[in-house]
Amino acid sequence: MENPRADAAPVDGTGRPSRFTRRQVLTVAGGTLAGLTLGQAGASAAESQDADAIVVGHGLAGLVATAELAAAGRKVLLLDQEPEASLGGQAFWSFGGLFFVDSDEQRLMGVKDSHDLAWQDWLGAAGFDRGVADPKGQDYWAYKWAQSYVDFASGEKRSWLSGLGVQWFPIVGWAERGGGLADGHGNSVPRFHVTWGTGPAVVEPFEKKVRAAVAAGKVTFKFRHRVDELVTTAGAVTGVRGAVLEPSSAARGTPSSRTVVGDFELRAPVVVVTSGGIGANHDLVRQNWPARLGTAPKFMVTGVPAHVDGRMLAITERAGGRIVNPDRMWHYTEGLRNYAPIWPNHGIRILPGPSSMWFDAKGRRFNSPDVPGYDTLHTLGSITASGYDYSWFVTTQKIIAKEFALSGSEQNPDLTNKNVWQLLSRIWQTPEPIEKFKNNGADFVVADNLAALVTGMNKLTGDNLIDLADLRRQIAARDREIDNPYSKDVQVQGIRNALSYIGDSLSRTAPIHRILDSAAGPLIAVRLNILTRKTLGGLQTDLSGRVLNSDGTAVPGLYAAGEVAGFGGGGVHGYRSLEGTFLGGCLFSGRQAGRAAAAATAT
Repeated sequence: MENPRADAAPVDGTGRPSRFTRRQVLTVAGGTLAGLTLGQAGASAAESQDADAIVVGHGLAGLVATAELAAAGRKVLLLDQEPEASLGGQAFWSFGGLFFVDSDEQRLMGVKDSHDLAWQDWLGAAGFDRGVADPKGQDYWAYKWAQSYVDFASGEKRSWLSGLGVQWFPIVGWAERGGGLADGHGNSVPRFHVTWGTGPAVVEPFEKKVRAAVAAGKVTFKFRHRVDELVTTAGAVTGVRGAVLEPSSAARGTPSSRTVVGDFELRAPVVVVTSGGIGANHDLVRQNWPARLGTAPKFMVTGVPAHVDGRMLAITERAGGRIVNPDRMWHYTEGLRNYAPIWPNHGIRILPGPSSMWFDAKGRRFNSPDVPGYDTLHTLGSITASGYDYSWFVTTQKIIAKEFALSGSEQNPDLTNKNVWQLLSRIWQTPEPIEKFKNNGADFVVADNLAALVTGMNKLTGDNLIDLADLRRQIAARDREIDNPYSKDVQVQGIRNALSYIGDSLSRTAPIHRILDSAAGPLIAVRLNILTRKTLGGLQTDLSGRVLNSDGTAVPGLYAAGEVAGFGGGGVHGYRSLEGTFLGGCLFSGRQAGRAAAAATAT
């Protein structure tokens, strides 16, 4: 295995670390060599070029890449099929979680983290096993991207973003706690840093940079431009063709018209694809669904707007790009049907604390590691193995008041609007968005006693699968484990472990109590649906973001970043994510591709 620190910053003649790592030097060098190739291939077409670069997709990765290109003095066309209202893409709707290693916030919380621990956790989660040592292997570049990303998260990532004005909530969250072994899946320590202002605050500095570049004449927005083809000339990508869609006043996230009013062809020596994943295309999700996760659910809720359709994957493949690891995906198990949907079949995820009891559709309690917040994909497999598309939380008002959070910037108005008073009100009351879902959501059952709860659960599904006596037996068995400060119940052990971390005890874990304690009530059951979200595979790219073909060589003129590239290399996460790494993957891969494309178009 390669030394994860092999790319540590070299030392200059003064004995101080250089600004650039060896990997970054090689990246720029690769971009420069690509630029020479592009210059030779496209010199005869220079007169007809519309820009120095075209970026396809105005989400976070596209904004970052465009900002880098513009900062280097390049003229950029930024295209997207959606109207201006959706600038920022899916990142705008996110909770704003970012993965940092050994951060100021972690140290404030008493968390001891390190690059080596993070790398251990990343490898345990990723499980890279597809040709890591083979330059043509699906995981060859994914592994290298993982090394680079953990270096980034352990190094300049926080200071870079902080310098752009981004700030974080001081209590660090502990997501994906893992499968039970030190070198297996999961975060050994809390690393989930919630951005103050959530997703919009992550998008904001890059949107500002791009809008400033528009004002300076360096960037031109091309909204409602749907790319249908990548133009190639002598084997190099030299532009894009597509349809102009009719103007749309659709609000952010809502579906926009697909009526075509014209066509276009634009040319540039480089094209950067940053078009996102496949989460809203359930047919494509099912087509790529892996057998290891069981049978694809017949019903799923959708965690992304309808425009996250995966179209550019096949379009880029037709231009020579290689898609790798298409069966790797990240879908959540705690999805709610949104009572006030913005996009079709809109789902919201519960970000749970550790205390709710988790049962399958028949009321059978899941075993370790299928407890809230531990191993998303293992639990997903357990749910599909049950023969049903849903599962249940059985919990209490005391638990949801302290432990439930909802994904999405719109579901966290206190954090999104940077409202300190509203944030502090979580101390003495259940957050209003949670109460609204409890009262209005189609997936909640509330009752004063267990018999009434079971009646409501069976009525909600209409199949009478839950047996009162058996459910009571399982809950009572768990409740008996509360009497001592130790337990053989893995979930109870996990609750006590959480309470030993000050961040969880302050904000994310309710005092341990019996589920059937009437003083903690009312009792609440929540039907949990599978929620589609992230694409972990995608276009294979080298560390410059250059898209590779089936032979492992770069397609001249073609770059990719963000989710369409598996957040780098065609699968930087491997099989599983440590969370907080999706936005960060857009930031890092967008920056890499933007800088390399700028170097490739230097004159």
